Amino acid sequence: MSERTNPEDKIDVDLGEVQETLLIPLYGRAKDAASRKSVLGDVKAREIVDSIDYDFAKFRGTSLSGSVLRSSIFDGWVREFLAENPTGTVVEIGCGLNTRFERLDNERMRWFDLDVPDTAKMWRRFFSEGDRRTLLPVSVFDTEWMDKVAETGGPWVFVAEAIFLYFPPDEVGAVLEKLCDRFPGSLLLIDSGNSSMRDGMDKNAAMKRVTARMKWTCEDPREIEDWGPKLLETRTFASPQPEVLRTWPFTYRHGMRVVGKLFPPMVNLYRMNKLRLPEK
Repeated sequence: MSERTNPEDKIDVDLGEVQETLLIPLYGRAKDAASRKSVLGDVKAREIVDSIDYDFAKFRGTSLSGSVLRSSIFDGWVREFLAENPTGTVVEIGCGLNTRFERLDNERMRWFDLDVPDTAKMWRRFFSEGDRRTLLPVSVFDTEWMDKVAETGGPWVFVAEAIFLYFPPDEVGAVLEKLCDRFPGSLLLIDSGNSSMRDGMDKNAAMKRVTARMKWTCEDPREIEDWGPKLLETRTFASPQPEVLRTWPFTYRHGMRVVGKLFPPMVNLYRMNKLRLPEK
């Protein structure tokens, strides 16, 4: 996997400040795929990284492996949803260049990838729509996209991984309240970070290389309930689902538990959350 080349056939990156952050987890998954004991086995991510003209090598540190572990936790929840609802609908909010569809497709589900136009344009270079997969090239805050999703009849799970952190809390709350109104009883998967995480972004080896910064902070995931959803589970890298933990290499499986016991504030900076939208 080349980290920096510039041949004429490479694809240029033309993304906004927030959208550029998608390249960090993409590179994390690509590096994971190249490792001897891969967590996700995301070969597609390696192919994409090799096709893009970008200095991925500037991204270093724990954010790369952390993005992989985070995706495995979200994957676990989506797998659980699809096991119970094999013909259900998955909505990937801020899909970026995520390959979750490729990782989890059961050949029966309905899938929506949603992202802003510049990212959607890049998405089309690597992925294709189909009978069960639809790209929605629109901002999550332009809530007319919900009309298209509602046509499937559900049940629905909405996945927002590393998206809402970068937007003001009033905008995040408005979208979540709208989801509660339009899709009662659905699942919402969302990550959250507290103010200490925000304040440390300039020291983060990967995040300091991009411009976007956190705008929404959440000291306790139960704060999300103020917007309507009910918190069902909250996970950290030290407390993934047991079935997900078993897929992690020894270093992560035991190392994160040790960190969690010795330095609880460190692992509690950032959380992955599973919520239920209220029934009407």
